[in-house]
Amino acid sequence: MRVHDDGPHRMIPLPDAHPDSAAPRGRRAFAAWPSLRVWLAAGQWLVTLALCAFLIVPVVMSIVAGLTVNYFRGVASGLTLRWLSEVWTQYHASVFLSLEVAAATLAITLITGVPAGYALARSNTRIARVLEELLVMPVALPGLASALALLVVYGGFSAFRMSAAFIVAGHVVFTLPFMVRAVAAVCASAGLRTLEEGAASLGASFTQRFVTIVLPNIRPGIVAGALAVLTLSIGEFNLTWMLHTPDTKTLPVGLADAYASMRIEVGSAYTILFFIMTMPLLVAMQWLGVDATGQRRRAIASREAPVRPARSDDVPS
Repeated sequence: MRVHDDGPHRMIPLPDAHPDSAAPRGRRAFAAWPSLRVWLAAGQWLVTLALCAFLIVPVVMSIVAGLTVNYFRGVASGLTLRWLSEVWTQYHASVFLSLEVAAATLAITLITGVPAGYALARSNTRIARVLEELLVMPVALPGLASALALLVVYGGFSAFRMSAAFIVAGHVVFTLPFMVRAVAAVCASAGLRTLEEGAASLGASFTQRFVTIVLPNIRPGIVAGALAVLTLSIGEFNLTWMLHTPDTKTLPVGLADAYASMRIEVGSAYTILFFIMTMPLLVAMQWLGVDATGQRRRAIASREAPVRPARSDDVPS
């Protein structure tokens, strides 16, 4: 209650305003609207869906074009597997060659990249940092520049130049940094270093430590690097286009050739074949990259498992 002073002898009480009337009507109306966080979440979803549509719609249209009788008439012309059959008949050698090149590239990057990533993670010298930057340089350069450098250095060896091993060499140069970085990131963890020091204090040799402690603990990095190497090797075009010969045509080069010299339905069917080969690798990379050791799955299972009340026989006497 408020008091109004009307002189030295009279005190006139004034009624207080009702609490509800203090809040302006506009503020109450604004409170009924969704919060700012809801609007931001809705905006993020709209942007994400728009980007997904921008990326996925062309892929869907390409798949539809590879399965229709006539692209210009659309699905109304009927569906067919004729174009896929023609692509497989003409380019199946490119499919097997791409798989062979990717497998050879993976083997070489595993043999060289895992020890290199471990050594770079354990070394704090300036030379190690310089070597790491030099190793990543092929990724920063355009693929055509790396291919030109390989042609300048090794182009004089005609037998090597005309073989698929030349493409493997180019793919190793391009993909090795991804394997090294993936392994080095896992090897740099403090927990792994502690385990190694503990094993060394118990008398384990370097070989024993590397085989029994390092390799099992860096498996997630090796798996992620291996899947990245396979995916990049199968899909690499710029470098392969400069290094290939008519007898060493890989999938991306064949795809460009199909789009340039044949019907758009044939090129689209080639795209479907390309998706069939690369999508399992991408799915495996996503799944194994976050759960390579099963630790996350076990943690989720432990959180979802019901808690059993303790009993008297659970407590050791």
